[in-house]
Amino acid sequence: MKDTSKDLSELPEELTTGERIRLLRERRGMSRPVLAGLVGKLPDWLKKIETGVREIRSITHLVQLANALRVSDVARLTGADLAIPADAVGKLSHACVPGIREALHSVSFAGDPAVPPGSAEVLKGRVEEAWRLWHRSRHQRTEVGALLPELVRDAHACVRAHTGAERRAAHAATADLYRLVQRLLAHICEPELYWVALDRGRAHSEEADQPVSLALAAWSTAIGQRAAGFAEEAVRTDENGMALLRDRLEDGDAEVLGVYGALNLQAAISCGLDGRAGDTERYLAEADRTAARLPGGYTHTPSAFDGSNVVIHRVSTSVGLMSPGEALRRAQTVDPAAIGSLERRSRLLLDIAAGHVQKQESAAALHYLGHAFRVSPEAIRYVPMARGLAAELTRTATGPLKSEAVSLAESIGVAA
Repeated sequence: MKDTSKDLSELPEELTTGERIRLLRERRGMSRPVLAGLVGKLPDWLKKIETGVREIRSITHLVQLANALRVSDVARLTGADLAIPADAVGKLSHACVPGIREALHSVSFAGDPAVPPGSAEVLKGRVEEAWRLWHRSRHQRTEVGALLPELVRDAHACVRAHTGAERRAAHAATADLYRLVQRLLAHICEPELYWVALDRGRAHSEEADQPVSLALAAWSTAIGQRAAGFAEEAVRTDENGMALLRDRLEDGDAEVLGVYGALNLQAAISCGLDGRAGDTERYLAEADRTAARLPGGYTHTPSAFDGSNVVIHRVSTSVGLMSPGEALRRAQTVDPAAIGSLERRSRLLLDIAAGHVQKQESAAALHYLGHAFRVSPEAIRYVPMARGLAAELTRTATGPLKSEAVSLAESIGVAA
């Protein structure tokens, strides 16, 4: 990344991180709302950082700000005591991406398949099995990524081969497939490819003309909106998805409840990132009530929504709200080993590690980050937040913990 910032050497050494961020922002002619939006935050959050009301301790947020301000090193924001290249904890690609990219780029122009396509029900079963593999595998992207190019081609062939209700069912299965493609591509490809997958999932849901499929399209779209920094829009999209299902909740259908609960959890995450604690709790409480209505042992496969996933999101939102004590207290209410999805289990452990980092408890943070990595290496290695924590721990760990932090960072793929 080209560093377009001016030399900060002429600035007084006593400038705080917030003051440096403000000066860099003003030099670039960037308003506070614009910079805040680029890192997925509210202007008030950035104002508190710049004025010293709130301390910024997250290396991930610092890297995001450095990238948005076009500076090459986090030290430009913090001073000379912290030197981390702004791209050091960014994206890692994966070997599966080229094959998926080729399939997505060419599939709409493919000719007739060599093998006659199967039924929509067969396609649905294959997609559901791919989703189950995503949750049970320690190496989600490698194992699922190997299946996706052929599955994408077969899904499009299935849609083209059928008409009427069978075609709509094929569209619904293909929409679920593209939501899996979107999930896999997160953090490991160019934004354009990610949004191709997202938009195709939404388009196939519209063609399916099924409320549950449309609500799932809202769920996946909101995830993309939040990742792009549009948290308020994400909440509105989640609400639109919930509205599609509210009239069906009384029937007690497990899939309807699962999707409705998942939408509430996504809205809670977006509100948490915006610092809206009250709204966060409101959505979490609704998710709790919804989970209590699920049949015993049921988990909605794509979203992994169930009672344990509500707890995971309570921990995540507490971390996002900079309430590490609450996050760690919530984490004590669930046994990680009881969480069937290894990707979700690893995420819980990652959030626990983040809570300990916020409390400046390096030993505990290292323990949980290492545990998360052992549960699912790929759920950690390809997630910027995890890479940011690993990089931060190499800086903050001291004594015997230093070598452990460096070793873990190297295993994750972060230059120590």
